[in-house]
Amino acid sequence: MLLNLSFETLIGNEQIKETLNNIIQNNNLTHSYMFVGPSGIGKTLFAKEFAKMILCQTNGTKPCGKCKSCIELENNNNPDLIIIEPDNTTIKIEQIRQMQLKILEKPIISNKKVYIIKDADLMTRDASNCLLKTLEEPPSFITIIMTGTNESLFLNTIKSRCVKIAFSKIQDNLLKKFFEDNHGFTMNEALLKACEGSIEKALKVNEKKQDYEEAAKIFLNIENYKLLDVINKLDFLYKNKENIYEILDYINIILSSKAINNLKYIRYIEAVEQTKKSLKQNSNYDMSIDNMLYKIWEE
Repeated sequence: MLLNLSFETLIGNEQIKETLNNIIQNNNLTHSYMFVGPSGIGKTLFAKEFAKMILCQTNGTKPCGKCKSCIELENNNNPDLIIIEPDNTTIKIEQIRQMQLKILEKPIISNKKVYIIKDADLMTRDASNCLLKTLEEPPSFITIIMTGTNESLFLNTIKSRCVKIAFSKIQDNLLKKFFEDNHGFTMNEALLKACEGSIEKALKVNEKKQDYEEAAKIFLNIENYKLLDVINKLDFLYKNKENIYEILDYINIILSSKAINNLKYIRYIEAVEQTKKSLKQNSNYDMSIDNMLYKIWEE
């Protein structure tokens, strides 16, 4: 059975839901939008739901779930919705040129076509300049939705031709309720703070919850362990290169809660921050973790 999907299925940013609903209800759709805000809060999901509203053949304020457009969207097979994603770390000019070759083709199912450019702030300058030509004279049936984290990376000439929709991080109480309702556990205050209002980060934290709690236990009682035991018990730090910054941020949140009453925790925090800085400078990964654990244990 198809669900009657709408913004009700997404959490947070209630004002934006109202804004986008009003755009459809008042028939006030424009040709280009920028969805900007923190990473992992659902901007692309919002863009997809907005696209469903635009393409729905009933022209209602939310997708009907029954028309050909909605059915094809649910099957990820609607030719009138095209999603462009980064090729490795950037969106390249070839991708935008390919888009321009297709953009003049009229819709197949709906009376509109929607292009979602995910992480559009990662466009190369050549790609951005190429896209600008389309934004200057878009076909009447086209809507382009760009999502991005860093607004400053967009060309001013692109920003001036788009309606900006600014997203905020998801409130802690909503994240907490989401995980209680969908994953059956309550996130403590430190875990919530580590998520920084991002459901994407929250999902990663949930996957590594035991590791996070083990790290907190050891760093708060590190004087009770031998150095070799610390390294062995925190072995997951060496194996989680892709999530290391989130883990280190969480460790510092835990340490900060103790720093008010004990200055040694400030030195622990300094060691963690120095490790983050070293890693960003492409220092040897294992050696950086070794040095951090040794400095904290030595204190």
